[in-house]
Parts: sequence; C-alpha cells; structure tokens
Amino acid sequence: MFDTIDFQTLRGIGLTQGLVAQMFNLQTEAADRLMRVVEVQRDRLRLHDGRHEHVAQVWPTLRLALQMQGDALVVGDWVAARTGGDLGDTLWAAARVPPLNHLVRRDSSGQRQTLVSNVDTALIVMGAGQDFNLRRLDRYLALVRLAGVSPLVVLSKADLCADPAARVDAVRRHTSDGVDVLALNGLDASSAEALAPWLCEGQTLVLLGSSGAGKSTLTNQLTGAVQDTGGVRRGDEHGRHTTTARSLHRCANGACIIDTPGLRGLQLDADEAQLDAVFDDISSLAPLCRFRDCQHQDEPGCAVRPAVPAGRLLSYHKLQREAQRHEMTVFDRHKLLSEWKARGRAAKAVGRSKRG
Repeated sequence: MFDTIDFQTLRGIGLTQGLVAQMFNLQTEAADRLMRVVEVQRDRLRLHDGRHEHVAQVWPTLRLALQMQGDALVVGDWVAARTGGDLGDTLWAAARVPPLNHLVRRDSSGQRQTLVSNVDTALIVMGAGQDFNLRRLDRYLALVRLAGVSPLVVLSKADLCADPAARVDAVRRHTSDGVDVLALNGLDASSAEALAPWLCEGQTLVLLGSSGAGKSTLTNQLTGAVQDTGGVRRGDEHGRHTTTARSLHRCANGACIIDTPGLRGLQLDADEAQLDAVFDDISSLAPLCRFRDCQHQDEPGCAVRPAVPAGRLLSYHKLQREAQRHEMTVFDRHKLLSEWKARGRAAKAVGRSKRG
C-alpha cells in the first residue's frame, strides 16, 4: 500500500514503531499516504503529513464501517489517505490505522465516546488554587490508567497559590502510588523546561482537565500556538472556557500536544474489575481484610481504611456504584427503583405510626 514511509518526518507528529506495525492490519490498497488526524470538524478532517496540514473527508466505506462499530475518527488517529481520482482532487481518509490506545468515556446517555487516540502521556491539569479537587483528580487518573496511558498531574496557576508545594504533597499523599506531580505557571517560559522530560521527539501528550484550568494557556506556552485564552475570573481564580474542539499541535522539539475542551461530566467506561485494577492500592490491601466480602466501609478488621486516604476511598466507592449501574439491565434498574420506593414507603409508614 505504501511504497515508502518517511519515518523521520512523520515521527515529528508522533509516529512510532508500534504504529508502523499496526499498519499491516489495514484493509485497503488504494491509499498511498500516511497522515495524522489533528482536528475533527462536522464533515471535514484536518490531516497532517509531517510537513503541512490538509483538509480531507472520510471515505464513505470507512465512515459506514465506523458507524456500524459505533465509532468515529478522533484527534490522534492515523489514517491511510488518498486523493479522489475520478472524484477530483479531494483528499480522503480511506482507512484507520488500528490505534494503540484511546481514551474513552460514557456520555450523558451512557454511550461510549472516544476522546483521543494514540497517546503516550496524559497531563491532568488542575488549578493549584480554588480549582484543586482530589476527588475529581481520582476520576481523571482512572480514565487515563484504563487506557494504559501514563499520567502526569500538572497543578497550574501555581503563582496564584499561597503554598504550591503543599498542594504537590497533598496529591502525592492522596494517590500514594508514585504519580508524577508538577506545580507550574503556564504563562511562564519555565513551564516548558519543567515538562521537557515528557516532551521528547515522537511523544504525544494530551491535556485533560476541567474548563478554565489552564490547558490552552499551557498549550500556547509549549507549542507557540495562539489559541484564544480567557483571563482569570476574580474571586475563584478560574479561567474562562475558550477551547471548543480537540486539536493537535506540534512542539519545537518534536513532541505533539492534544488540547481538549473541559469535560463537564466524566463517566468512566469501566466495569468493577477494571476499576479494581486501576485502584490497585485498594485491591492489593483487600485480601488482608478480616472478612472476604469486606466493603471497606464500617466492617471490623478492614485493612484498607487505615491505609488509604478517606477521600480516595470515597472516590473508589462512587466509581464502583457508577460501574454497577452501567452493567444493569433495564429490568435490574426497574427492580432497584421499586425496592427504593418500597423502602421509602415503609420509612414514611414508620414515621406516621410514631407520630400517631
């Protein structure tokens, strides 16, 4: 399919040997160029060939195949591209290179939604000031680890925080598994120096975090891009939401940054066993509990509660409950709702009898 691949040029937009190996799984012979998706619009893609960006469309056969799988091309994907031949000079994405990984969440209707693909490191950006929220951080860490992606916690707006070092220590104590943490000011050129070990040539990083956390400001600092950024609001140190679509940008040293809009809601696409795997600090202690079915709540002899921060344990329980709801059938949900209603009626009846 490809006569030659200019690996060094494509490495500048994130091509790795692992992705080259994935190319052998492609099912098309018509394409002749390997390109990366750097932005997805409604009916168009922006593809990068290592030197220039190009506007393209999705080949109808590929679009249909993805729709049947409940999938779609996302920023970070690699595609085999071709021109239209009889259809003119239109550039088409004819086939997707099977991704090495992808970050997936569930949307408000419970459907799976792929956010980005082929990522090496996720920068979880959270303000060091009033935006600081360890429970939300647990959710982002779980999202990243479910995809097999390495996390790096970035505490932004360190210049607005009275004691950023204390915030770094709080994250380390809370996660207790050696996650890397940096506190920095995205407006300062020194932030690029602090992140240099993660910005090697060929690496792809994605910025994740809530709206206004400083992701676009950091992207501009690392890439020289000129994305619009809002000022910090008075009173809560929260930046104004400006990013509306995911986009990939190149760093001068050869790394790639994917900027993303803030996620208003982050429901994980995981079952209970997968959550146990990413909360391995809890699952590794569970066998030491006195009772085999210990829920780590109020049982005597629990080995988890004394060793795991209470906030992290609350995150674990909440995510496990969400996973249970996702796995329920419609019948199970109706049955559970009926049980809750019955309990409510019984409690009201007890209350009336006491008053009588």
